[in-house]
Order: sequence, then structure tokens, then C-alpha cells
Amino acid sequence: MRILIVEDDPVLRDGLQVGLQLSGLQPDAVSNCADAELALLANDFSAVVLDIMLPDGSGLDVLRAMRDRQDQTPVLLLTARDDIADRIAGLDQGADDYLGKPFDLDELAARLRALLRRGAGRATPVLAWRNITLDPATLEVRCAGAVLALTRREFSLLHYLMERPGQVCAKRAIEEALYGWQEGVESNTVEVHIHHLRAKLGSGVIETVRGLGYRLGSEP
Repeated sequence: MRILIVEDDPVLRDGLQVGLQLSGLQPDAVSNCADAELALLANDFSAVVLDIMLPDGSGLDVLRAMRDRQDQTPVLLLTARDDIADRIAGLDQGADDYLGKPFDLDELAARLRALLRRGAGRATPVLAWRNITLDPATLEVRCAGAVLALTRREFSLLHYLMERPGQVCAKRAIEEALYGWQEGVESNTVEVHIHHLRAKLGSGVIETVRGLGYRLGSEP
């Protein structure tokens, strides 16, 4: 799942990128309101981690602009721990959650997973399809009860498809979900990951819909 981080502190920003990537998410990061606006208008994100105090304005302005244009992407605000007024203002303007600084990275990841789960309309934390289960919290995938060894990209691709059972997912959309701005993507990268997943999960798990994309197999 692709996440936008808006944070001006370079140390915290880099730490968030590394930590969220290790949690199975694909983070992109910017440091100010202007770049956040451009990123949100040009890309689809599953969630936004938004600092309020930014060098060229308030993160609340970014949040307000999102909601004014009916952008319903979940937003988690980062606030000073004692700044209750900002938390209230953020929630009233459409934020979905907040964390006070300093915070625990594992808690941030858990809160993001909860936002993503609610956004997908799921109550249960573990995804299941046929005899396959995927746990976003532990990054564990099981097939017929056996734990599978997947690469980070394979896990992310399977996660993306399992979030959309029965839906045909375009190759371009998959690439955008799996890779950040700074990462080069070769033309056959998605096909390679699909091939590896089929080898590990079974050839009928992922179908190719010619000219359209991929989906979880429609036949048992």
C-alpha cells in the first residue's frame, strides 16, 4: 500500500520511510505543503501521514484542501503531544487519526493498518482467499496452513490483489502501488513477480486478463 509522508524534519522523515517500508508499506515523502499538494494531485495514495507544522504553512491547510475536493484518502496527523487544539481542529476538518510526537513507530504502523482496513471496508485484520491468508501486521502469508517465504514485493503484490478480490487490476496501477518515485521499474517487473507468486501459490491463483491486467483466479 502506497503511503505519502509529509514531514519537514529530515531525520524523522527518513526514519518513517525506512520503518514503514519494513512494515510492508510503500512510502513516498515530501517536506512541505506545496510538494504535498502536487503529490496528492498527481498520485493515488492509500493513506497520508501529515505533520501539522510545516515550513510553508500548516498541514491542516493541506487536509482542508483534500476534503474540499472530496479526496477521501485517510489522513493521520502528527502533532505536538500537548497541542490539543490542533488535534481537535484536525479531526473536525476531516483527519481520521492522530499521533503526538514523539511516537512509537510500531504504533504508527498499526494505526495506518487500521485506517487502511476501515477504508477497504474490512473488520478483520487478516485477509483470506481460498486457502491463502495474509497478515499485514506480521507480514506472514500461509497457503493451506504452511508459511510461505515471499519477498517484500511479492508480499505487497499479493496484498494488493487480495484487497481487491474479483477486481481486474491494471499493470500500471500495480506498479504505482508497489514502487516509489525514486525507484526504476522495468517493463516486465510485474510479470516477473506474478510468475514467482504463481510458482509459490499455484498457477491458478492469479489470472491474466489479456489487455486489462491481473486478478485473483475466478475458478476454485
